[in-house]
Amino acid sequence: MKARCGALVALLALGPATLDAQQTTNPFLGSVPKGTASAQPVPLSIKEAVKQALDNNLGLLLQEESVREAHGARWRALEDLLPNLSGSVNQRRQVINLEAFGFPVEQPIVGPFNVFDARVALSQPIIDLSALNDAKAATLNERAETRGVRTARDLVVLVTVNLYLQTVTAASRIEVARAQLDTAQALYQQASDLKASGLVAGVDVLRAQVQVQNALQRSIVADNDFEKSKLQLAHAIGLPVGQAFTLTDKVPYAPLQEVSIDDALKRAYDSRPDYQAAQDRLAAAESTRKAAGAELLPSLTFDADYGGIGQTLPASHATYTVSATVHVPIFEAGRAQARKLEADALVNRRRAEFADLKGQVDLEVRTAMLDVRAASQQLEAAQTTRTLANQELEQARDRFAAGVASNLEVTQAQETVATASETYIAALYAHNLAKATLARAIGIAESAVVQYLGGIQ
Repeated sequence: MKARCGALVALLALGPATLDAQQTTNPFLGSVPKGTASAQPVPLSIKEAVKQALDNNLGLLLQEESVREAHGARWRALEDLLPNLSGSVNQRRQVINLEAFGFPVEQPIVGPFNVFDARVALSQPIIDLSALNDAKAATLNERAETRGVRTARDLVVLVTVNLYLQTVTAASRIEVARAQLDTAQALYQQASDLKASGLVAGVDVLRAQVQVQNALQRSIVADNDFEKSKLQLAHAIGLPVGQAFTLTDKVPYAPLQEVSIDDALKRAYDSRPDYQAAQDRLAAAESTRKAAGAELLPSLTFDADYGGIGQTLPASHATYTVSATVHVPIFEAGRAQARKLEADALVNRRRAEFADLKGQVDLEVRTAMLDVRAASQQLEAAQTTRTLANQELEQARDRFAAGVASNLEVTQAQETVATASETYIAALYAHNLAKATLARAIGIAESAVVQYLGGIQ
């Protein structure tokens, strides 16, 4: 679980292109679709997308099954501590040879005769430190897997929000591309009119026509990317196959309130279930080591049986046996030593993983806060750049219309506007994703990611 989580966070940091490549390999990017597609498109908000994903995401469903496996392992470990009660009914007809049992008699063959035996047997371990520590380890491992479900839910929220943001970003690119196409067509018409009036050369019309084709190409690419983003989102949250939907949230810019790094780290260590699960796994490994050491200690078991025996059921008589057995290992050092060495290695591995995860939590929180701060500054700069680029285009159009400049200046201004618009869209996506990543790094993605996107903590 930890490896899948770390790999997914790394994929999100690398961006949409890497996510596309990993779509078929990471379970958190898949789902188990439910229901049938309706004819009408369904509205889909971020909250609804997250709710749908928490019901259907494949990574979460697999983690829930891991909890079931851990629960079964716990019951298997408890088997050596819980009482075992069994019953039997036996009816047999037999012939025995007394000489075989050391009774040399004149007529050694006895029988045939009937034997009926109905009995209930009970076996209860009283003292078994090895089994007790094994059961404790299994309980802690089950608790760690249960915490893993919370970790998986946070990851599902992060994946869903990321894919939703990607789709919103793709929709924004469509709007920008269409606006640029309209502008390019208007400039082409303007250049054509000026050429017809003999005010500009034919090369100005060709430049304007090239810009129209460039804008048209951007529009086609934006439409295609938008549809693919919708397919990825639908697959990750488990919408019915072929279900059309529309996005209802635009996720505009909302600056996040400042939070100190110390408060964020304290909250992360208190809230993150993967950190708490690592503590449980370390404690489970230590219990396993104690169980290995206790294999060389004596154990005490209580056994009893009660039933009736006779030649027939009506002629049977009640009998019982009660015993207490002390098992003292005399020479099991090889097996016990092997298990102890394995348990020591497991403890060392779990301790190293816990130390690494503690540093990983610190790294993720600090990185997310840096990303939020940097993305906010980049977004403000991109907003200013976009405004200036649009002003530059307007002035270039006016100069071209006045005949004091060729449309080469207009063409350059159009490309500047396209670049500035793309930079702003990418910066807005990066800012919102950084806020969602911060919520996940702190361990509150499921409960607070929507508030973080709105700038509220």
